[in-house]
Amino acid sequence: MILSSLGRIIERVGDEALVLDVGGWAKPFTRADWVLDQMPYETRGLYGRDGVEEERFSSETWVRRDICDHTPWPFPDKKFDYAVCSHTLEDVRDPIWVCHELVRVAKAGYIEVPSRLEEQSYGVQGPWVGWGHHHWLVDIVPGQVRFAFKHHVLHNRPSDHFPPGFHERLSQDDRVQCMWWEDGFEFREQILVGPEEVDSYLADFVTENLRARPLPAPSRPRHLQRLGALARRRRG
Repeated sequence: MILSSLGRIIERVGDEALVLDVGGWAKPFTRADWVLDQMPYETRGLYGRDGVEEERFSSETWVRRDICDHTPWPFPDKKFDYAVCSHTLEDVRDPIWVCHELVRVAKAGYIEVPSRLEEQSYGVQGPWVGWGHHHWLVDIVPGQVRFAFKHHVLHNRPSDHFPPGFHERLSQDDRVQCMWWEDGFEFREQILVGPEEVDSYLADFVTENLRARPLPAPSRPRHLQRLGALARRRRG
């Protein structure tokens, strides 16, 4: 979770609010009273913690289960004042179901997912596009989250991804998309029918953003620069 959002959530929820962290195993939100994740409590914190205070949740309030199993989560409607779901929706097989349950069990919440600027960048994790374990490209627009299948063609076609080096110029805020919601939000899968729709969805985004964020022209190697300078002096 980006630091600016972390501080804002702490200020917003107050000490009395009941808070749920959905999918927080790798980096649990320490302010959460409850955590819902398929991984065990004892192995939590692979990437550290979100928050500096002591964990408010415990092994008793760590619910281990598959959040996509199409069985309602074991909480009554609107049990939680606030729910956090950070860098989880892009990973799971059915983010639509997760969103459905989020708005059922919580009155308000925060969602954070990778931006398409990062997820369509080559070299973020290795010699491929975006993060290898992510299933979805996500678009957050006012009041709605849209999920599009992360089509494999984007790994090979230069038109469909940002070139090497692009992601290194992104700020931490550029790398994510955030949604702050109250009383629910809309969510849907963006189904792309046919190659024309896939091509447009992937390539148009890259073209528009490269136009707005052009990469600097590559510099020539130093030895070629020196040879060029020498040739210019001789001509002079």
